[in-house]
Amino acid sequence: MGPGVTCPWGSQLSGFQARTWTEPVVALTQVAGSLYDAGLLLVVKEAFAPEAGGSSNYSASQSLRGHQEDQQQKAISNFYIIYNLVVGLTPLLSAYGLGWLSDRYHRKISICTSMLGFLLSRIGLLLKVMLDWPVEVMYGAAALNGLCGGFSAYWSGVMALGSLSCSEGHRSLRLIVIDLVLGLAGFCGSMASGHLFKQIVGHSAQGLLLTACGVGCAALALFYSLFVLKVPESVSEPSKVYTVDTVSGMVGTYRTLDPDQLDKQNAPGSPPAPGKGKPSRTIVALLFVGAIIYDLAAVGTVDVMALFVLKEPLSWNQVQLGYGLASGYIIFITSFLGVLVFSRYFRDTTMIIIGMVSFGSGALLMAFVKKTYMFYIARAIMMFALIPITTIRSAMSKLIKDSSYGKVFVILQLCLALTGVVTSTIFNKIYQLTLDKFNGTCFVLSSFLSFLAIVPIGIVAYKQVPRSSQEESAEK
Repeated sequence: MGPGVTCPWGSQLSGFQARTWTEPVVALTQVAGSLYDAGLLLVVKEAFAPEAGGSSNYSASQSLRGHQEDQQQKAISNFYIIYNLVVGLTPLLSAYGLGWLSDRYHRKISICTSMLGFLLSRIGLLLKVMLDWPVEVMYGAAALNGLCGGFSAYWSGVMALGSLSCSEGHRSLRLIVIDLVLGLAGFCGSMASGHLFKQIVGHSAQGLLLTACGVGCAALALFYSLFVLKVPESVSEPSKVYTVDTVSGMVGTYRTLDPDQLDKQNAPGSPPAPGKGKPSRTIVALLFVGAIIYDLAAVGTVDVMALFVLKEPLSWNQVQLGYGLASGYIIFITSFLGVLVFSRYFRDTTMIIIGMVSFGSGALLMAFVKKTYMFYIARAIMMFALIPITTIRSAMSKLIKDSSYGKVFVILQLCLALTGVVTSTIFNKIYQLTLDKFNGTCFVLSSFLSFLAIVPIGIVAYKQVPRSSQEESAEK
C-alpha cells in the first residue's frame, strides 16, 4: 500500500507502519486466553467429576447425586482458591522489573517475556490433557506465567507501543481500536471454546483440540511479537501516563480515555477539577476507598459465577459455558461505549455511580437465577460494570500532578491486586459454606458491597460541587 493512505489515528499506512500495530498480538493472545480460561475450568470440572454410581431407589439416587455435585463444587472452588493466589501474587515479583527494563532498554521486553509465560502456561494445560497429569500441575503453570510478568506486564507494554506512534489528539481513538480488538477476540474465543472442547481425539483426550488451539494462538502471538512487531517512532512527547485497569477474574480489560479528551467532552456547566497543584487528599482517599470496595464486589461475583453455572439449577454444559464467558466480553464493550456516551453529559462521579448501580443490580438478580435466560438478563443489567474502576483512575488523574501519576497509580494497583487475592479466597469459602442453603449468598453480598461503594463516591461528588451552587441550594 502506498504511503498516502491515512489511518484513523493519523499515522500513514505503509509496510513499516503496519508492523508497529499491536492488534495482531492482542487478538491472538486474547483468543488463546479465552480458550485457556474455558479449557481450564472444564478440565478441572472433569478432574473432580464424581464417579458414576447407580441406585435402585430413585430418591436415594437423587440425594446421592446432589451430595456428589456439592463435593465437586467444593473441590473446584478449593482449586481456584490456590490457583488465584498464585496468579495474583507471582506477577508482583517481576512485573515492575520488566517495566523498568522495557523503559531503559527495549520496549518489547515486557511484551515478549510475558508472551513466553502465556505460552508456557498453555503448554502446561495441553500436557495435562495429553498425559493425564494431576490437575495440581496447573499451579506450576500459573506460577511460570506470573514470574514472566503475567497480564500486567503484557498489557502495559501493549499500551506503551500503542501510544508511541500517536499524538495526544489521536491517542484515544488509537487505544479504542486496541480495546475493541481485545473484546471482540475474547468474545470469539469464548464462543468457540465449548464446541472445541467437545471434539474428542483418541481416548481420554477430551479438550485436546481446545488446548492445542490455545497453544497455537499463543505461539503465533509470541512469534509475531518477536520477529514482526516493530517499535514505532514517537510522534510526540507523551504528557499523560496511561494505565491499565484490570478487575481480577473478569473476562476482559478496560482502558480509561485520555483525561484531556474527557475534559473537552464534559457537559456545559460541569464543575472544573480542583487545581493539580494542590490536590485534595480527602477526595483522593475517598476514591481509593470506593475503588477497593467495588473491587471486592466485582472479584467476588466473577470468581463464584463460574462455579454457580455448573451446578443445578443451571447445570451448564461445555457449549453453554463458552457462551456465558462470551457474555463477559459483551459487558466489556458496552461499558466502553457507555463511557464514550456518558462522558459527553456527566461528570466522572456520576459515571462511576451509574456503573456501580448497574453491577449491584445485576448481582442481586444473579442471586435468584433459576433459568439460563435469567442469567443473561442479569448479565445485561451489568452492562456498565467495568466503568467504575477505570473512571476512578481518570478522576484521580485530574486531581494530582503529572509527576505523581506513577506513584499513586502503582499504590492503587497494588491495593486492587491484593484485594483481589484476598476476596477470591473469602468468597470461595463463603460459597462453600452456603452451598447447601442458598448458593446466591455471595451475589447478595457483592450487591451490598457495590451499593456501599457509592457512599464514598457520593461524598466526592458533593465535595466537587462549586460553592456557588451549594449556597444557591441553601438559600432555596
